[in-house]
Amino acid sequence: MTALALIVTMNGMGIVSAAQAQPADSSSVTIESAESAESVVEKRYHQVLEEWEKTVRDSTSFESAVSPVQFKDADDNRVEPAFVNYGYGEEAVAFGNRNEIHLDIEVPEDALYHIGFDFYKLGNDLMNPELSIKINGQHPFYESRRIIATVDWKNKSESFERNQYGNELIPEQVPVQQWKRINAQDPNFLQPDDLKFRLAKGKNTITLTNTRGEMLLGKVYVESPKQLETYEQYARNLQGETVQSELVELEAEHPFIKNSSFIRPIATQSIDVYPYSSHNLLLNTIGGESWASSGQSITWKFSVPQSGKYALSFKVLQKNDSGASIYRTISIDGQIPFQELKSYPFDYSGEWRNETLRDAKGNPFYIYLEAGEHELTLEADASPIAPVLDDLSTLMSDIGDLGLSVKKLTGSQTDMNREWEIKEYLPDIEDQLEGFISTLHKTEEVLKSMRGSNKKQTSDEAKIVLIIKKLEALKAKPNEIPKRLTDLSEGSSSAAQLIGDLQASLQRQPLLMDKIYVHGDVKLPEPQANFGKKVSSKFKEFFASFNQETYDPAKVDEHTLDVWVNRSQQYVELLQNMADSTFTKETGIPVKFSVMPNEQKLILANAGNQQPDIALGVSVGTPYELAIRGSAADLSKFPDFKDYIRSFSPGAFLPMMVDDKVYALPETQDFYVLFYRKDMLDKLQLPVPDTWDEVLMELPELQRLGMNFFVPLSGGAGNKAFMFTAPFIYQYGGELYAEDGMSTAIDSEESLKGIKLMTELYTLYSMPLQVPNFYNSFRYGTLPMGISNFETYVKLTSAAPEIAGSWDIALYPGVKQEDGSVSRWATGSAQSAMILEKSDKQEEAWQLLKWWMSTKTQSDYATNLQTVFGPEYMWNTANLEAFGNLPWPEEHKQTILEQWEWLKEVPKTPGAYMIEREISNVWNKVVFDGSNLRASVDDSTIIIDREIRRKMEEFGYMKDGQAVKPYIVPKLETVEDWVSEK
Repeated sequence: MTALALIVTMNGMGIVSAAQAQPADSSSVTIESAESAESVVEKRYHQVLEEWEKTVRDSTSFESAVSPVQFKDADDNRVEPAFVNYGYGEEAVAFGNRNEIHLDIEVPEDALYHIGFDFYKLGNDLMNPELSIKINGQHPFYESRRIIATVDWKNKSESFERNQYGNELIPEQVPVQQWKRINAQDPNFLQPDDLKFRLAKGKNTITLTNTRGEMLLGKVYVESPKQLETYEQYARNLQGETVQSELVELEAEHPFIKNSSFIRPIATQSIDVYPYSSHNLLLNTIGGESWASSGQSITWKFSVPQSGKYALSFKVLQKNDSGASIYRTISIDGQIPFQELKSYPFDYSGEWRNETLRDAKGNPFYIYLEAGEHELTLEADASPIAPVLDDLSTLMSDIGDLGLSVKKLTGSQTDMNREWEIKEYLPDIEDQLEGFISTLHKTEEVLKSMRGSNKKQTSDEAKIVLIIKKLEALKAKPNEIPKRLTDLSEGSSSAAQLIGDLQASLQRQPLLMDKIYVHGDVKLPEPQANFGKKVSSKFKEFFASFNQETYDPAKVDEHTLDVWVNRSQQYVELLQNMADSTFTKETGIPVKFSVMPNEQKLILANAGNQQPDIALGVSVGTPYELAIRGSAADLSKFPDFKDYIRSFSPGAFLPMMVDDKVYALPETQDFYVLFYRKDMLDKLQLPVPDTWDEVLMELPELQRLGMNFFVPLSGGAGNKAFMFTAPFIYQYGGELYAEDGMSTAIDSEESLKGIKLMTELYTLYSMPLQVPNFYNSFRYGTLPMGISNFETYVKLTSAAPEIAGSWDIALYPGVKQEDGSVSRWATGSAQSAMILEKSDKQEEAWQLLKWWMSTKTQSDYATNLQTVFGPEYMWNTANLEAFGNLPWPEEHKQTILEQWEWLKEVPKTPGAYMIEREISNVWNKVVFDGSNLRASVDDSTIIIDREIRRKMEEFGYMKDGQAVKPYIVPKLETVEDWVSEK
C-alpha cells in the first residue's frame, strides 16, 4: 500500500512508522493551556514560546503508530492523494496550491517539538513554496501561518562570461532541482532556532496546508530539539587529534549553491582583492547588500587532503552603514559544530581583513574534518537583535495607537491657538510616554553591548537618542501633543517613522567576502596590498579610463540589427546576453543593443539618418509622433500581427495607432489600483471601497481623524495628465474626441459628469490638493487609502518593511452602472517597442520584436532580473501571459490582471495635447477660482476645437476649415475585433 511517512524522532533516536494513504477521519485534541487556541493565534511566536517553556517538560524517546493521511483539495473536498516517486526513493504526495494534508500522532506527554519535511519544488517560477501548519485545527502562533520552503540556486555556468567591453557578467541563476529537507522556521528568519510546536499528551493532528506554489511532499518529521554543545565540550573530544599544516584557499565569488538567487558576485575595483584588472570589471567578491537579509545562506564545497583539525578564516569587508556588528551562522556539512558558531559576530571594519573564527580570548576555533570533500555554509543571521526588533515593533504600534487616540479626541483640524488639558481625556499619557522612553533606553544599552570592536556610537544608537529627545520633549509638555503629532506619529521625522527606519536598518546584515581559508597553523596571505601596489593600480585605472570603448553607430555591422534601449546598463546587458544565447543562436540574426540615455536622441538621429532599426523602452507617445510624420514602421502590415497581439491588453494599443495602423507594441504596462492599509482600516472598522460612492461615504470618518484619501490628481503639478483625468470621463461613459476626431467631446453630458466628480472631490469632499509623495504618506498612515501605480507597488514591496503584511491592493474604484456592474476604466501607459521606417531590415526586426515580447522571453527576462539583481527589480511586462508567470504574490497578480480588463489608454490625435491642457485648466479654474464647471468647459471646448483644426490642416486632414480626408480615431472595439478574429 502506498505511503506518506510521518517520521517521529525523539532526542535524535528512532524512526517511527509510515502512514498509509487511505482517507480517514481525524479528531482534534484541544491544547491544554491557560489560554484558548483562538487567543493564542494572534500572538507572535516569541510570546507563545515564553509561556510554553514555563509549563512543558522535556520529551523522551518513544514509538507510536501513525494514523492514515487525510488529503483535501483546494475546495476543501476529501480526495485520494496523487502519489509520485520523482527520484525520491519512496512515493511522495503531489502537494498543490491550497491542498491540505492531515497527519495524526500520539505523544506520551506535553513537550515542544520541531516539525520538518522533505519537499521538491515544481514549476519554474521564482517564488519559494509556502505552507502553514496547524496543530489540532489551530495555528498555534502567528508565524505558523507562513512557513517558507526555501529553494537552493546556483550559477548556470561555473565561469563568468564577458561582454563586448571585456567586463565579466553576472551569471544566470537556475534553481537546484533536488529533494530538500527543512525544518519549519520563522518566515522572517529572526528566531535563533527552528520553530518549536507544542504537542499535548495523547493524539495530535498536524495539518499542513500549501498556501503558495506547487511541490511534492515526502516524509514529515517530528523531533525533539537538540542542545548544541559548547566549544569547550567539542574540543575536549578532539584532544587526540592533530592541527594540520595545510592551507586550502577558496574564491568566495564561486559558491556551490545559495538559498537565495539574489546573492550575487560583485565587481570590486580594488588591488586588495583577487582577481583584479585595471582595465576591466571582474566579479571578484560576493555578497555585500545582496547578502544582507536574515536567512540568506551561501554554501561552498572544499576538500582537505588529511583528516585533522582545521581553522576557518574569511577575507571580508564589513562596512555596515550603522557601524554595528553583523552576524553569520556557520555550518559544516549541514550541521553547526558548536554553540559559538551560531550568530558569530563580524565586527565593523572599513578595510579588508582576515577574520579567523575564534573565541573571546582570540584563540582560533579548530574544527575536525575527515579527509575528502565537505560543505561550508554561512547564513546571514539577525536573530541576536530579534528581541530589539520585537520591542521596537510593539513600540511603533503603541505610538501609532496613541497618535490615533489623540486624533479621535481633537478631530482632523488642529487649532494652533486652542489650549488642551490632554490629561483630562488621556490621564495615563505621561506614563505611556515614559514607558516608550524606558524601552528605548533599554534598546540603546543592548545595541551598545553589540558594537564589538567598534567603540564609537553607531548611527542606530544616534537615531535612538534622537527619538528619546522627541518623546521627552512631548512628555515635558503633554498639552502640546495635539499640535505636535508630526513629532509623535506623523511625517518623515516623527518618532514612529524613525523607529520604522531603525527597524529596517537593524535587520540588514551585509558582508562582502573575497576569500575563504581552511587552514591549520599557517600564516595567511596579507588581506591588503602594500602602498606601492595601491598607487600603481590607481595610475593604471586612471589611464585605462581614457581607452574605454563607447558606442559608435559606424561600428555596427550592416547585417546586425541595431537596437537602442531607453534603460540603464544592467537591463541592456541582460537583454544582450539573452538575445545572443537564444534569438541569434536560433535565427542567425546578430543583434547589438545599446543604451539610449534620452529618447529625444531618437528623433534627432532619425533626422540625421543615423536611426537604429528598433527602439525599446520609449514612451507610448513617441511612436505616434514619429508615425504621423512617416518615420515609424507599420507593424500591422506583417501577416501574423493580429495573431501575435492576443497576449496584450487591447486598450494598450490605442495611443500607438494612426488610421487603424499600429506603429508599436506595448512593452511594459502600468497599472492603477487601490492601495489600502489593512491594519488601519481594521482599527477604524472601514471596508475596502469598491465604488466612488463608497469612497465618499468613508471620507468623513477618515477626515475626522486627520486622514484622507489619495487620487493621483493630488500628486501632480498644475498640469493634470490624461492618465489622471481620463478615468473619470471614461467611467461615466464619456469620450475625449468627437466621432470624426475633428473636435472634442468633453462637453458631452457623460464627460461632464466625470469632470464634475473630478472637481467635487476637492471642492466638496476636501481631498488634499497637493500630496508631494503618496508612498511616504501611505507609510506614515496619513493617507491610509489611495489610487496609485506600479512605482508605488515596487517601493512598498522593497522599501517599506515596517508595514510589510499591513497593506494590500484592490480594484480601482468605479462608477456603478444601471445593470449593477461597476465601470472601472483606467489608463495604463508605460513603455513601447517600435521599428523605424528607414530600417532596411524590417522583417528581421519584426522577428526580434516577436521574440522579445513573447511569453517565454518576457517571463525569463522578468525572472532573471530579480534573480540576478534582487526583488526590487520588478518587470511589469505588457504580455499578459508572461505577467501571470511573474514571481509576484498570486493574489496581487490576479487583482492587477482583473483591473487590466478595464485598461483603456487615451488615443493620440493631432491637437490631443490641447485637450489634456484644457482639462487641467478646467480643473484649476473650478477648484482654485470657484468658476462654474459648465462655463469653464465651454470656454475650453472653443480653444481645443480651434487647435485641433489647425493641427488637422498641418497633417493634411483639413483644408480651409473643411475635412478633406477622414481621421480615424482609434477605438477599443477595433483592436478587440482584431484579437477575436480567427
